[in-house]
Amino acid sequence: MSSDAPVGARPPAGKTFFGHPRALSTLFLTEMWERFSFYGMRAILVLYLTAAVADGGLDIGESSANAVYGTYNAMVYLMALPGGWVADRLIGARRSVLWGGVVIAAGHYVMAIPAGWSVFAGMALIVLGTGLLKPNISTMVGDLYERDSPRRDAGFSIFYMGINLGAFIAPLITGFLGEKINWHLGFGAAAVGMTFGVLQYVLGRRNLGDAGARPADPLLGADRRRALTRIGVATGILLAVLLVLLLAGWFTVDTVVNLLTVVTVLVTVGYFARILTDREISGTERSRMKAYVWLFVFAASFWLIYDQAGSVLNIFAADQTDRSVGGFTFPASWLQSVNPILIIIGAPLAAALWLKLGHRVSTPTKFAVGLVLNGLSFVLMAAAARAAVGGDLVSPLWLVAVYAIQVAGELSLSPVGLSATTKLAPVKYASQMLGLWFLATAVGDAIGGQVARLAGAWSQPVYFLTFGLASVVLGLAAVMFTRQIRTLMAGIH
Repeated sequence: MSSDAPVGARPPAGKTFFGHPRALSTLFLTEMWERFSFYGMRAILVLYLTAAVADGGLDIGESSANAVYGTYNAMVYLMALPGGWVADRLIGARRSVLWGGVVIAAGHYVMAIPAGWSVFAGMALIVLGTGLLKPNISTMVGDLYERDSPRRDAGFSIFYMGINLGAFIAPLITGFLGEKINWHLGFGAAAVGMTFGVLQYVLGRRNLGDAGARPADPLLGADRRRALTRIGVATGILLAVLLVLLLAGWFTVDTVVNLLTVVTVLVTVGYFARILTDREISGTERSRMKAYVWLFVFAASFWLIYDQAGSVLNIFAADQTDRSVGGFTFPASWLQSVNPILIIIGAPLAAALWLKLGHRVSTPTKFAVGLVLNGLSFVLMAAAARAAVGGDLVSPLWLVAVYAIQVAGELSLSPVGLSATTKLAPVKYASQMLGLWFLATAVGDAIGGQVARLAGAWSQPVYFLTFGLASVVLGLAAVMFTRQIRTLMAGIH
């Protein structure tokens, strides 16, 4: 999905928001509340799944809970692909964001229902809604500016601040309500947050001008009918498969999680195969895509570890961390707010560092740094787990230090990866490459959810040390192959 304004888009005039189009405030608040709902629910999800029935949880076991969490994250990012297509070809970004927000809110309200089935039905709705909202709201931010406007990057910086602001506040509220009062009340708070987001989006739509008003490349006539028919058939097949699983007695949490993991990997393999075998792309573009395959693998490996913060590390915070301060035991999920506040602090510093270093540090090297730092965070977690052997509670500063190292790794890899994605993209697939970058997170989270099952089977020190060292070794290997990857990148730094 391209962030360039579609033909005919006109940046809205009128009042400004910190020197930017007034519409930026509408999109800023929509994204802030969407991230509030997403990270708020995510902060307590695994804790709810693993909590005893007597404590209001589902008690499904850490292994399955970790896998559910990883697969849920994977589906959110995987659905960005069809969500972007729906906006580009059918209804436009503006309506996609609106309907996405409505479906997300509905999902959170369903999760607020105090019943065992509600969490999974709610997550399914949230996945669908986020797929519509998340990729397309970024496109609308781009529509607010002329293509070459010097304010464009600054506008995105303000927008992304909303993401991290919502992610920071959410666990503090939903975590307290969920862990201290009632899990479903915590999910309900996430629903209220998304409702605020939808309401202010509707009230502020007059500020949006032409941004996202029309599909960028609309399907018309017979093509539109054909596409809708295919969507209907695909939906019918999916429902039939689910019905067969249900009637056969195979419709279990683990079965669905495993099936979705396989689907995520197959979609990714198919996507790359389609691009690499396309005869319309040039030899140079094919070479750059081969380099991108390596970067994709590095990124997926990074997210495999990084996104266990909300699952394995969250459970560690709940069970093995001393969270007492002045007689008050703060919720384990509050530690999920450490990551976004560190990103808010660290992002400008990282941007300044990369600007100063320029081309002296290549993209593969930056990816390698991210992998090494990510691995070292798990090595540190192994030490924390070793200190907790025997039932001793450890200081939450262990987790704060782990998250700090991981954020340093993220700032080395994630924004650099976004930039590399746009630079290495074949011209024909330029608008689809952002979706491919989302797939790296989807694959990492899907496989990471399966890997996290081992956290319950292995001793914690062994688990953290094994995957921490594996990431460090992969990062060092990336350094060793930097020259070969740069050669494939054909002049792209």
